Amino acid sequence: MTAPIHAPSRRNDPSMTQYNPQPPLGPPPGPAPRAQPQSRDEDFYCVKWITWKGERTPVVTQSENGPCPLLAIINILLLQWKVKLPPQKEVITAEELMAHLGNCILATQPRDTSEGLQLNFQQNISDTMTVLPKLSTGLDVNVRFTGVSDFEYTPECIVFDLLNIPLYHGWLVDPQIPEQVQAVGKLSYNQLVEKIITCKQASDSSLVSEGLVAEQFLEATASQLTFHGLCELTARAREGELGVFFRNNHFSTMIKHKGHLYLLVTDQGFLHEEGVVWESLHSVDGDSCFCDTEFHLSHAPGKDGATAATPDPRLQQVDQDYMVALSLQQGQGQDPPSVLSDLELARQLQQEEYQQHHPHPAPPQLLPAQAGGRPAGERRQRQRPDLDCTLL
Repeated sequence: MTAPIHAPSRRNDPSMTQYNPQPPLGPPPGPAPRAQPQSRDEDFYCVKWITWKGERTPVVTQSENGPCPLLAIINILLLQWKVKLPPQKEVITAEELMAHLGNCILATQPRDTSEGLQLNFQQNISDTMTVLPKLSTGLDVNVRFTGVSDFEYTPECIVFDLLNIPLYHGWLVDPQIPEQVQAVGKLSYNQLVEKIITCKQASDSSLVSEGLVAEQFLEATASQLTFHGLCELTARAREGELGVFFRNNHFSTMIKHKGHLYLLVTDQGFLHEEGVVWESLHSVDGDSCFCDTEFHLSHAPGKDGATAATPDPRLQQVDQDYMVALSLQQGQGQDPPSVLSDLELARQLQQEEYQQHHPHPAPPQLLPAQAGGRPAGERRQRQRPDLDCTLL
């Protein structure tokens, strides 16, 4: 039996956003520098054709520094068949992608002809046209650590709202660690960094301690995905839903299939790999498995798959259980075990770590949907009063 292909671990990827444990003193951090405009050679993107739900469907791939926000949105529209490409299309330009995206946004015009709705739509279109060029370089998003759909509102969010595309992240504070909950609160990332800088300069020892707890949280969760975040993400995403997942300044197309989360593989290096379409999202450390268009584990014919380094035997067991579940689904035609079984195991591992560092009894565990205080499948409600920016 050939070994399943494993996606490489991204834990040590220098391109990942890392929190600086000793932020410089001085004024609050400003927006992160924007990516430089791409050269003309990078304005062309290869098209990969897959069989999606029985229909030949294109997917746009990206080079190393491709415009991931634009491609994540476009690929959702392609998988929803809202954007169609000519059958022989092999290369597409950024201008063509923008044109397709603009047509989809204009198609969202409400059928209600009331003056109020039409004026609101025209204002939204005007705001969107201002934002569209930024999709090629990077969007300003600022996560809140309270929920997988919680972002501080920025003008860029209007694109997701108009196209009815959910935007998710998995960087959450664990409610079972009350000192972190108190230190982080409902702050956004930018606000939390400012708080750490302020607390470090405070004369009050309690404020200094709270700042250190917040700093330790950012250091310990530099991968920007926590066990609690993964549990909540799996519970909140709807079955079959296509959305955008934000992590480490990267936007990915995400889907929930039979209780498991997957990210669309858009790396141009897999352009001719028909069996590599999706990448599992079941581990906080970046280890994952590649799957084909029907979510079956991909195998390398005649050679062993390249296996990523395993940092912890307990995490390896979670990955092995996940692979066994998918193998059973593929070999026996049965649904995999409930996703909560794997997530509960992850929660138990997290609880063991918590007890090692905290001798007093931990609070009772909550199921993912209960921990967030909102039922799975609830639609994202976005507040618009604040206009903060970039996740550094």
